[in-house]
Amino acid sequence: MKLLPNLNPLRFLLTIPVMLVHIPEFFRNRGLAAYNDGVIFHKGREAVYVFFTLSGFLIIRLLYREVMQKGKIDLKSFYIRRILRIYPLYFLILFVGFLYYKVILSYMGIPYEADYDLTNALLLYVFFLPNVASTLYQPGGAIEILWSIGIEEQFYLLIPPMLAFIKKKFFIILILIFTLVYFAIFASDLFPFLRKFDFLYFYFSTGGLVAVLHERYDLGNKMHKYLKVVILVSFILYFFTDLIKGIDPNAYHFISMILFSVAIMTLSYSPVIIIRNKPLNYLGKISYGIYMFHPLVMQLVGLILLKLVSKVEMSDITIILLSYGLVFGITFIVSHVSYQYFEKPFLKLKNKFR
Repeated sequence: MKLLPNLNPLRFLLTIPVMLVHIPEFFRNRGLAAYNDGVIFHKGREAVYVFFTLSGFLIIRLLYREVMQKGKIDLKSFYIRRILRIYPLYFLILFVGFLYYKVILSYMGIPYEADYDLTNALLLYVFFLPNVASTLYQPGGAIEILWSIGIEEQFYLLIPPMLAFIKKKFFIILILIFTLVYFAIFASDLFPFLRKFDFLYFYFSTGGLVAVLHERYDLGNKMHKYLKVVILVSFILYFFTDLIKGIDPNAYHFISMILFSVAIMTLSYSPVIIIRNKPLNYLGKISYGIYMFHPLVMQLVGLILLKLVSKVEMSDITIILLSYGLVFGITFIVSHVSYQYFEKPFLKLKNKFR
């Protein structure tokens, strides 16, 4: 299947705001100089929401194509593919994270107070409720990063079985009804735990809805290029300005899920700009690792910088440049090694179930 042109680079670009949120926060909490003046330094969560939307766009698009071509969804193959793509790195980070906070820090004589029962926390993480665990407890940033992966897996445990047992002609209607009804429930006070634990399923379903609408009506190719320019400019302004800052949270989510979905479609079909090149495309391929490993890398770089600062006098700008440079550089290297020697065997096996 032909890859859509801009989406791998987009994956990588979305990891940058996430890291720009975490790096200064981490180093400032350890008494080191940090810099985060600028709107883009506070858009990490929104970047994750785009990841959600992109995931729904791609996966529901594939499910729709499978239904159109074969008349049904092979749920067994679908879940095997999800397991082979998500589980290896998820459980590696989970294991290394708990080992780091529970054993390594203690061995190094660095105090870390855990505010949770290990068994309860492990159960929540193993059964893909890390968003609940990270809200109830403070397991540490290297583990808390898993919150978004859990929400993604919850959505895919819910939606594909629903889609697998309906007639083809009701595919779009079901996704539309799910999106509208679920968003209305989320926005109401009926089940406040949905907001408390960030059960943000409507981002996935909106992305999926736009994808299947394109598949049915060729929307992405029929849009006028000037409208595409307006959408992409709005998408960029969203991340570099405070245009919607302070608005009602429900309106904020509604605007975001619509903008992200149409922006992804705009970048995917007859795009007015191509951001794909070999380096960006590869960084997009390893973006899952970049997202997952950077909190652990921050821990390592933090220990190094604290040692350096205690022995060598450095200016604030030097510390800031080192913190960003080392975290980004080491994360890219670790993610490359992980992709080539840990993730790739699982991905090759995953392709057998396409």
